[in-house]
Amino acid sequence: MKSTQSGVSLMGLMLGLFILVLLALFAMKIIPSYLEFATAKNAIEGIARERQATTPTEVRNAFEARATIDDIRAVSPKDLEITKEGSEFIIAFSYRKEVPVFSNVALCIDYAASTKGQ
Repeated sequence: MKSTQSGVSLMGLMLGLFILVLLALFAMKIIPSYLEFATAKNAIEGIARERQATTPTEVRNAFEARATIDDIRAVSPKDLEITKEGSEFIIAFSYRKEVPVFSNVALCIDYAASTKGQ
């Protein structure tokens, strides 16, 4: 009985490595953008939880202080949409981030967050 060899060929190995490198490249480009979004979202959730701000200006000032500490550059205090429902403020923001991947290829990501429903 003859058995055939089985395993990964050189081409299969190279293709697998190429796909892994491509995925790692995308991850290295996307993760910092997502982490900045998560930090901005945590900032507005913290401001809403504390409930110390009584005016939209105080909300913007509190966000500006947190943005300075946490190095948030994608969202500025003027980008915040602040509405009042009952006795609490609903803070929201949305923005589009374009992440360059290759020379003329970019990945466009839409981010949006709100404190509504907390």
